[in-house]
Amino acid sequence: MPHLDAAYNLARWLTRNEHDAQDIVQDAFLRALKFFESFRGRNSRSWLLTIVRNTAYTWLEKNRKHEIGTISDEEIESIQDAEPNPEAHLLKDADNQEIMNAIAELPVEFREAVILRELEEMSYKEIADVLNVPLGTVMSRLARARRQLQESLRHHQPRVSA
Repeated sequence: MPHLDAAYNLARWLTRNEHDAQDIVQDAFLRALKFFESFRGRNSRSWLLTIVRNTAYTWLEKNRKHEIGTISDEEIESIQDAEPNPEAHLLKDADNQEIMNAIAELPVEFREAVILRELEEMSYKEIADVLNVPLGTVMSRLARARRQLQESLRHHQPRVSA
């Protein structure tokens, strides 16, 4: 099945649980099949990941409402932007538990943007389509997410004694 790995990856990072992610992906694929006639020939990966994302949020709303907590615009603005410094080479190293933990601690809006960009290698436009937000919002979320990851990883680096 095309895009199954990407669908599972997104669901896994949104739910932080492999079994819940499997259920969500299964439900999302059933929804995609049911509403396939609504597919208009655009990017099938973006279309499917949008369904996965919506299914995940519906599931989270029903089962773990406390985890959906979005961050306010004021909180987003208070997070300082850094110059664009992608950590893509670090994110590709799935064995690095510190990075995975830092990603898991990001607010959900930032986490999903990072996963779609760095792990799924989607374009900013594709991410905007999946998240149903303007392109500028994608860029802002990614910049802020990268800044938070950088800060989190900096605090977890082992200190060298002289």
